Amino acid sequence: MTTNIPLYDVIILGAGGAGLMCAATAGQRKRKVLLLDHADQPGKKILISGGGRCNFTNSKTTHKNYISKNPHFAKSALARYKPQDFIKLVDRYNINWHEKTLGQLFCDVSAKQIVSMLLDECEKGNVDLKLSKQITSISHTDGIFTLETNSGIFQSGSLVIATGGASIPKMGATGFAYELARQFKMKVVEPKPALVPFTLAKDQTLFTELSGIATDTIVKCGKTQFQEASLFTHKGLSGPAILQVSSYWKHGEAISINFIPEQKQGWLIDLKETRPNINFETAIAQQLPDRLAEVLCDKLTVQSDKDLGDCKNAALSQAEQMLANWQFHPNGTEGFAKAEVTIGGISTDELSSKTMESKKLKGLYAIGEAVDVTGWLGGYNFQWAWASAFVAGEVA
Repeated sequence: MTTNIPLYDVIILGAGGAGLMCAATAGQRKRKVLLLDHADQPGKKILISGGGRCNFTNSKTTHKNYISKNPHFAKSALARYKPQDFIKLVDRYNINWHEKTLGQLFCDVSAKQIVSMLLDECEKGNVDLKLSKQITSISHTDGIFTLETNSGIFQSGSLVIATGGASIPKMGATGFAYELARQFKMKVVEPKPALVPFTLAKDQTLFTELSGIATDTIVKCGKTQFQEASLFTHKGLSGPAILQVSSYWKHGEAISINFIPEQKQGWLIDLKETRPNINFETAIAQQLPDRLAEVLCDKLTVQSDKDLGDCKNAALSQAEQMLANWQFHPNGTEGFAKAEVTIGGISTDELSSKTMESKKLKGLYAIGEAVDVTGWLGGYNFQWAWASAFVAGEVA
């Protein structure tokens, strides 16, 4: 060990949600903590999340809301640090919040409150926060990690990888976590964009004229389905339901959209019996935005201006089936640039589910989005960040 080099108990790489939480937890255990980030401010992704109000957790969180090669890996950390634990912390800082839908919790005022809270928690633990630091090399010898940066060398007994995934590179995201993992002989599950809009080929772009229109849907990909809004864009499809299934989609697979999720089979035939004089397009427009109804009707087998009473039941049944199972074949996604998170990452096979410590190298930890645990849309990824950071911070 070289003399005159600052020696810390723990160095944490990445001052995002997971890094801040881990630093605060370790620091308040009286550990000497250095938190490093190449960005010029902490918590950048927190600040833009939830439209600037930070969907900071989901009250309904279970391990089933996560995708991983090991679907059970997240159980331990999530059980140790629950949504209610983070809510108590938020309440202690008098941050007002509200629930939108499906257990999603948001700040009433601003995501800045969450970043400020985490920084205060770090201050309570005397965490040494250094920003705008570029790491040039990391090595490990005799139980000590040595980091060379653009402003000096630092050493520690423990090192925590909290640098996130590859999503939203304009916010500073890189593949640094994966490079570092491979350096220390840890397997990496191929990172892919997740919670990301789909793009459609030109032969399916009849919907580009509907850009900006959203409607409630059930979207299916294989055996997975979500009921939330879908949004048409000039490139393809987005909205909560689409983003959710994108995490499960594989290139070449079809997705199906049920545009009338609240209607049961036979609803058009039933409507024909009670209102035979209503025309077909008007009947569809009662369920959907007018412009969407018009475009969909153009592709159905029933004439738009035909009264239901003049339509054969078989034709109405076929129209129902198409509306309930409209097939799309995305030609891709909008990639990491528009992905909210990354699926894949440092393999859970390499880590203890109880502490997030490497099984191969004592003192090396990985947390948050850097790990192959990806949550659904709606606060789940933040809850994983808090939980994985807490369990690592308790022992690092």
